[in-house]
Amino acid sequence: MTKNLRQGLLMTVLFTVVSLSFLFAGGQQDGAGTADGVTELEFWTFQEIHIEFYEKMAERWNNMNPDRQISLTATAYPYDEMHNQLLVALQSGVGAPDIVDIEISRFPNYLRGKPQLVPMNDKIEPIIDDFVKARFDIYASGGTYYGLPFHVGATVMYYNMEILNQAGVNPDDIKTWEDYVRAGQQVVKATGKPMTTVEVTEQWSFWPLVSQRKSGFVDKNGEVILDNEINIETLQFLDDMVNKYKVAIPTPGGFHHSEEYYGFMNDGGAASIAMPFWYMGRFTDYMSDLKGKIAIRPLPRFTQGGNRSAGMGGTGTVVTNQSKNIDLAKDFLAYAKLSEEGNILLWEFLGFDPPRWSVWDDPALKKENKFTRFFTNGTGIFEEVLKVKDEIYPVYMSPAIPDIISIIQSEVMYQTIVEQSKTARQALVDAAEQIRAAQ
Repeated sequence: MTKNLRQGLLMTVLFTVVSLSFLFAGGQQDGAGTADGVTELEFWTFQEIHIEFYEKMAERWNNMNPDRQISLTATAYPYDEMHNQLLVALQSGVGAPDIVDIEISRFPNYLRGKPQLVPMNDKIEPIIDDFVKARFDIYASGGTYYGLPFHVGATVMYYNMEILNQAGVNPDDIKTWEDYVRAGQQVVKATGKPMTTVEVTEQWSFWPLVSQRKSGFVDKNGEVILDNEINIETLQFLDDMVNKYKVAIPTPGGFHHSEEYYGFMNDGGAASIAMPFWYMGRFTDYMSDLKGKIAIRPLPRFTQGGNRSAGMGGTGTVVTNQSKNIDLAKDFLAYAKLSEEGNILLWEFLGFDPPRWSVWDDPALKKENKFTRFFTNGTGIFEEVLKVKDEIYPVYMSPAIPDIISIIQSEVMYQTIVEQSKTARQALVDAAEQIRAAQ
């Protein structure tokens, strides 16, 4: 059992004592069902904006299904509290909601032993060819699908065209990471600004590039492979961009979601950043001065014919086995997350790259919104994502993932890139040994 999981289980025991009222008041209870022909479905999440999405989908569901009306009771709780309370509810057999969001790094905790979640294969398998399948594999165990994703999370490169133009760099000429480094040297020489920033207290600069090279932190069997040669080479490349080639700097604030970083980029701090598609919302919400300057392109390749993207981040929405209305909960969830209508709304409302790739060229995704008005690609944003839809490698998960992410955030990146107290190989070997010893 990993350290984080042991701590998480201890926390759930403590939470049990102080939060029974939460469980019994918030969860679906015996006798819950229909009133005046309307069925109540309880939904938990840790992201308030997800509530608005589901409420919109519930309204559309009710318009289409007059004989199967639902009343969605949705509540957002703090991240740790919700996940711990859900674990308590599922282990105790009482207090869980009908439907709940589970964040990707926590999902393996709910697949241990016999999952207390409802299989969704009958909803997924008939239409799986219309989706990026790798994003469903994250929320599966033994061939059984349990969670439905919100997005692909395709990692792309965001280029500041104002800086690139000053340096005479055309992003379409950047095909490989070697091209990227050369372009970065040109940018630094012409503008004095770094080509990019590398996170040193988070995993988003490292994990996508690992996945891009068809590796991961664990393999498909859940075995820790954090210290394999591909991962070591990838971390060494990030270190070299900062300390050898001098085209990157450690991210101001440590990670790409810090206030310090937003201010840095708003002032034209770096020429590019590699982050998942869902990061578009951070630009529109926190870096408004860059409107009309940022172009979206696929990642450079590591090798000829190599992948140009990686699916990162995510939340799997599930139906729990405590629901008193399992069939209705499954049907509604499938409508919300698998239908063309729902996937289009994921883009229009949340700015996500919907997992149903078959809608990526739908005219609805070319309509103007705050995202098309912000980025230079305009209504052609999904043309770039369509280029890489078959270049998304599965991200394998296991109960060790939370511990792995934690040690990357707290030790690996900082030791290698900032302190330079360990080589990439030393940092990853030491980290992997710690993880294996804790299992």
